[in-house]
Amino acid sequence: MISVGEARRTILQNVSLLDAEEVPLLQGMGRVIREDVLAPWDIPSADCSAMDGFAFSSASLGGTKLRVGGMLPAGAQSIHAVAEGEAVRIMTGAPIPAGCDTVVPFEEVVEEGDTITLKGKARQGAHIRRKGENVAARDKVIAAGTLLRPPEIGMLASLGKASVRVYRKPEVAILATGDELVPIGSVPGPGATVNSNSYSLASQVMEAGGTPILLGIARDNQDATREMIAKGLTADFLVTTGGVSIGDRDFVKEIITELGGEIKFWKINLKPGKPFAFALYRGKPVFALPGNPVAAMVTFELFVRPAMLKMMGHTRLFRPVVKATLIEPLRNKGDRPLFVLSRVKLQEGRYSVSSTGQQNSANLMTMYEASGLLELKPQTGASPGDEVEVTLYDREFEMREECHVAD
Repeated sequence: MISVGEARRTILQNVSLLDAEEVPLLQGMGRVIREDVLAPWDIPSADCSAMDGFAFSSASLGGTKLRVGGMLPAGAQSIHAVAEGEAVRIMTGAPIPAGCDTVVPFEEVVEEGDTITLKGKARQGAHIRRKGENVAARDKVIAAGTLLRPPEIGMLASLGKASVRVYRKPEVAILATGDELVPIGSVPGPGATVNSNSYSLASQVMEAGGTPILLGIARDNQDATREMIAKGLTADFLVTTGGVSIGDRDFVKEIITELGGEIKFWKINLKPGKPFAFALYRGKPVFALPGNPVAAMVTFELFVRPAMLKMMGHTRLFRPVVKATLIEPLRNKGDRPLFVLSRVKLQEGRYSVSSTGQQNSANLMTMYEASGLLELKPQTGASPGDEVEVTLYDREFEMREECHVAD
């Protein structure tokens, strides 16, 4: 068996960046840009007013009154120079007309007919946004490798980008194995189980930014398993569940090798998720996950998700880790590191944590109620009041518990 850290390093060393695709701008949201973006023009494109007010020449400040001659709205451009002793009504964003170098807001003047009187002193150059002061033409505005959030999308739109070149989303084939499985929508008979793994894993793929391809269920015979694994190997990578242990009908590793794949490792020193295999098939990653639902989801979170993110150009591959106060005793009596499904709470800026109950890798309810993972080393324990580190994989609880509506 190898350690969790060694397994992660091996996986990340053996996955490569996907190629690029051009997508409409809004489809770039949450994805990583593949190229540097240079500004095609200055922003602002000209000196413009930062306020609704009056524009005039600072040479006119010696006078007590200025005569107002016309109005310049945003989007318009004056073709006439403003003479000394005159002012023009100007709106925010309108270009500064020739002959003007200062703007005062409406509230800082007294209007009398077609004249204005300043209430106080005006500073030369006040309330003017200078050409290119935000972005100068040919500046590198967004660097390749940047995650596109709403601010980046807005900036790209301001640069006239209707589309953006990003790393392609991976297509992830998902295959469940086992004679005991029945399709979703079926009523399971004695000894049967509904195939939930394909749907929980597909959801995890989508949450990480990939596109799941559900292959269905491979029955416990070599021909069926071989046929469906071969089909899955046409995707960017393949995720299987079940059939990876040492039972008489556990064919997955054998078939991957038979088809030309190379098993990089099998078995990880952790609980849940020990029977996990990672392989490469013509450079494509193949993840053979355990069949128990919780073990499948935990190993996806620990190993598959970071690989997906790396392939899509992300640099932050792992979930945040926080310190939390334990509110119940926990003990790992086993000889493998135990990842405890944990319920995390946030109150007044402080985290507390407890387990979700009996840690059973077949019981999805423990996963359903969890928002973090707490690692306990073999033959160790922790007591109430201890400060422990928790990996947060679901931060929705923060929004639920810390959201207060103002009076």
